[in-house]
Amino acid sequence: RGQGAGALLRSRSWRLLLPLAFGMAVVVPYQPYAQGVANGHIAPGFGAFLLRYFSGGPWPAAAFDGADVGMTWNHLWYLPYLWLYTAVLVVSMPLLGSGQGQRVRQAFLNLRGARLFVLPVLPLALYSLLLWPHFPPSHDLIHDGWLHAVYLTLFLYGWWIGTDAGWWAEATRLRWAALGAAAGLLALHFGMRAAAQGLEMPGLRMPARLAADLYLWAALLAILGWAHLKLNRPWRWLPWAHESVYPWYVLHQTLIIAGAVWLAPLALGPVVEPVLLAGSTVLGCWLLTAPIRRIGWLRPLFGLKPKAPRQCPSPGRPALPAGRSA
Repeated sequence: RGQGAGALLRSRSWRLLLPLAFGMAVVVPYQPYAQGVANGHIAPGFGAFLLRYFSGGPWPAAAFDGADVGMTWNHLWYLPYLWLYTAVLVVSMPLLGSGQGQRVRQAFLNLRGARLFVLPVLPLALYSLLLWPHFPPSHDLIHDGWLHAVYLTLFLYGWWIGTDAGWWAEATRLRWAALGAAAGLLALHFGMRAAAQGLEMPGLRMPARLAADLYLWAALLAILGWAHLKLNRPWRWLPWAHESVYPWYVLHQTLIIAGAVWLAPLALGPVVEPVLLAGSTVLGCWLLTAPIRRIGWLRPLFGLKPKAPRQCPSPGRPALPAGRSA
């Protein structure tokens, strides 16, 4: 917010597409390599894999997720999706800023009580009825019709909400109700899924999907309400967390895969192995993010803004000789 349409798109392009390109070239490749070796489609040898990977394959069928196009973005799918929604937002700004667009936004911000629980879910339910059966989730930018509809709608909700004090106050007021509703709807969703699969009741698949839509919005309301109440204040570690979350996102999945490859042969069991895997991932993210935040040329590769120039204190006025006044 506070930027023109062109400036917003330029800023988001720099902070989303550059980390995507860097991540696909440097951070992600170990993931398809490990997957391909594990399923027997790729011979061990990371160097040879990289030469073939950067030349676009070809790869055996199902060698790894994305093998059909030669490369993959794996967990970084979120970055091109977010860039696409930003571009749609920029193109739509004249409509969103029109009188009708502002009235729709204000109607959303004025939702209270049960209406805030139910009405924002209606578009999500409509997408489930019309799109979900035909566009299963794929994280394929071109063919992910159902998820695009869901994510773009939630992106628009977030844009509308912004810093509107009234909406945040209502989300905070509803935090307990939203938390209870989310828990109940999640149980209902999994119960209907289990019945649809285990008891061969396929007619429950769509009701289970609609329960998931209701759960999604209730969970978001609960998270936002509780976060606004507990975290919307200065914290000593907040600047560090604010800058670290993007590098952690870029790094974490490759560190998880590398940790799993290292730990699997040790057969440490269902308790020790997950604890060590989580610990090694957190430690790796923490250790690698420290130099990323400090080294200027690394920062944009992980989506961080350039370091602000250090403020030099203004030189004080020279002392006057004793006995003289200004």
